[in-house]
Amino acid sequence: MSPTRPPADPPGDDTLDLRVDDLLALLARGAPPQPPATDTPVPGAPVPDTSASASASDTSAPSRADVPSSDTPAGLLFRGGRPHRELLDGDLLDSVASWSPAATPAGSFRLVPVRLERDLPLLVRWMNDPAVAAFWELAGPETVTAEHLRAQLEGDGRSVPCLGLLDGTPMSYFEIYRADLDPLARHYPARPHDTGVHLLIGGVTDRGRGVGTTLLRAVADLILDHRPRCTRVLAEPDLRNTPSVSAFLGGGFRYAAEVDLPDKRAALMIRDRALRHVL
Repeated sequence: MSPTRPPADPPGDDTLDLRVDDLLALLARGAPPQPPATDTPVPGAPVPDTSASASASDTSAPSRADVPSSDTPAGLLFRGGRPHRELLDGDLLDSVASWSPAATPAGSFRLVPVRLERDLPLLVRWMNDPAVAAFWELAGPETVTAEHLRAQLEGDGRSVPCLGLLDGTPMSYFEIYRADLDPLARHYPARPHDTGVHLLIGGVTDRGRGVGTTLLRAVADLILDHRPRCTRVLAEPDLRNTPSVSAFLGGGFRYAAEVDLPDKRAALMIRDRALRHVL
């Protein structure tokens, strides 16, 4: 099934959503994605003053902070030749903190963005559980987990670390991230607004009884409900982590491919918006 395009921009917005496949099609036709600059003077138009210094002309260039990192796939963040508004506004995931709770067979579930001073001790304990450390590789002193969290909390918002609360009790950890802006996008045909999920079930008593499957379905539904431009939710569990792969399959994800990532061979799992009520 062909991807659903994002909705049109509101009136008055003169920018253009540029998809990777659109860009490639334009390049294949030999046409640039926007009108090229020309040095040919228009009859009757004033001749531009070229005596200004190079430093003055440099002020029109975007600052380094406005330019996507080398991890950002070309064409996914630019509209009309300018950095996408989302990147500049810093809200790449549609305000995860404001998402409503989800009713599940296991209880009322809610995602709450991590606060380092409040949540670090709990997350350090979870990361040092041998069953978790085998795949997350964040065991050790609290500085190890703190550094991992701080990189997201102080970043541009493309990944939001969250506690998963079931009936008000923290029992899981999620990372909701923009898969299309992640290095993962180098390993599969990314679409704009693809959203990824990482999951950790903290309490031993919550493992092995279907809670992970229930929560994965709930989180995928929350993403699709609150991110209307997202057409699919992705995950890339380690292929060796059979319980995790099974949980994603039970949670409505389909197995798409095996991908070789720098730190693991992963199963690419996808939950499509178009199939969310079927799987």
